[in-house]
Amino acid sequence: MSKIEESVEVAVPLTKAYNQWTQFEEFPRFMDGVERIEQKTPTLTHWVTKIGGVKREFDAQITEQIPDERVAWTTVEGEARQAGVVTFHRIDDQHTKIMLQLEHDPEGIADTVGDKLGFVRSKATTDLKNFKKFIESRGTETGAWRGEV
Repeated sequence: MSKIEESVEVAVPLTKAYNQWTQFEEFPRFMDGVERIEQKTPTLTHWVTKIGGVKREFDAQITEQIPDERVAWTTVEGEARQAGVVTFHRIDDQHTKIMLQLEHDPEGIADTVGDKLGFVRSKATTDLKNFKKFIESRGTETGAWRGEV
């Protein structure tokens, strides 16, 4: 199991950053390789990804969600095995630190080699930077889900 920890500071208030992160169907707009996410229930999402030419589908279950604090998940069905948590930390009224912790279980030789070469960590870093550009360029969130799990 590979463990990744990355963070990014965004120039938006904590609530706006958190609200945007709960809009899973918007992830393809800032996550390269994520083709589609379908919100099946408030706690279940279906992902379609294509990374490095490999297409995968899987379901992820939200295991914990506390507004303005954290969103945690684990895969429950499909071709990818991972679990993670994103936490949100107020820096000041207009800045937020977003921290990602991810555990990823590479499948097969290509995934294992890619993981050893740091591709998963690099992708996580790029996705966080893209989220920063996305939310800062908009200035506001595309929606919000403030439920607690």
